Amino acid sequence: MSLRHVIRLAVVATAVAIGGVAVAAPSSAATCNGYVGLTFDDGPTGSTSALLTVLRNNGVRATMFNIGQNAQNNRSAAQAQVAAGMWVGNHSWSHAHMTTMSQAQMQSDLSQTSTAIQSATGTRPVLFRPPYGETNSTLQSVASSLGMRQVIWDVDSQDWNGASVSTIVANAGRLQAGQVILMHDGLQTTRDAIPQIMANLTSRNLCPGMISSSTGRAVAPDGGSTPPPTTPPPGGGSCTATATTPNVWGDRYNTSVTVSGASTWAVVVAITAPQKVVTIWNGTATWDSSGNVMTMRSNGSGNTFGFTTMFNGNSSARPQIRSCTAG
Repeated sequence: MSLRHVIRLAVVATAVAIGGVAVAAPSSAATCNGYVGLTFDDGPTGSTSALLTVLRNNGVRATMFNIGQNAQNNRSAAQAQVAAGMWVGNHSWSHAHMTTMSQAQMQSDLSQTSTAIQSATGTRPVLFRPPYGETNSTLQSVASSLGMRQVIWDVDSQDWNGASVSTIVANAGRLQAGQVILMHDGLQTTRDAIPQIMANLTSRNLCPGMISSSTGRAVAPDGGSTPPPTTPPPGGGSCTATATTPNVWGDRYNTSVTVSGASTWAVVVAITAPQKVVTIWNGTATWDSSGNVMTMRSNGSGNTFGFTTMFNGNSSARPQIRSCTAG
């Protein structure tokens, strides 16, 4: 499903009388002006579940570069990555310095890793990240022979180097459309940085995307050839959320969201500060630490929910629907 379809904020130009004055809702739609690749290396780990929770709460789909022996030893965590809508890549069997290996050793290492990941998740990797970013022409050729494109990174979050949350967020703030950032599974500081990273991306109309196996660049989630799981994951499927703004007043507006494809769902919506949601209906809402990302869950009141947002000085922005997850 295209994220451009998920983020369909089709604003209905509806005139609302305010003291006898007709005010028309803006006809522009909020869309992603570009995509970035959020990547997490070295999983799956004992902290993968916590990472996936943060990612899903913030409407993030990311690429997980898994170590083969970790995928073999943590099969349920690897399965959970795909069930949460993440893409999985090959990060070698044991994170060795692969440029010191012979071609045959490289072939064995990467093949064994892809097989372990496919066995655990049902998905065979089409992306490869060399450990430490160390590569050469032989390693790239081996990866290509196994159907994988090598992906390094444009921005290093430095989370592996003891960077603080604020430093990780600042580093991620350098991301531009099409670029890829290096982060890691298993680090609390990285998990704590994700809401702020997403708030910054949203403010710049950038959205998390997949990494194209053709170009190695971040593209819309349907823009590459990463295959889906061979069997549907239990729960955590997809749905579509379509939002309209049928009522606009001088200081606030209403948003109505209709969900299709699921009877129970969680929809992640980003609000542009300083706008503030003051009323919700037909759903149960939770918020991230920034107060700008709302996850609305079904509460038995049907498949349409809504909320009222105060402009607070920003009358042009409209909410962005980041994701819709079934179950």
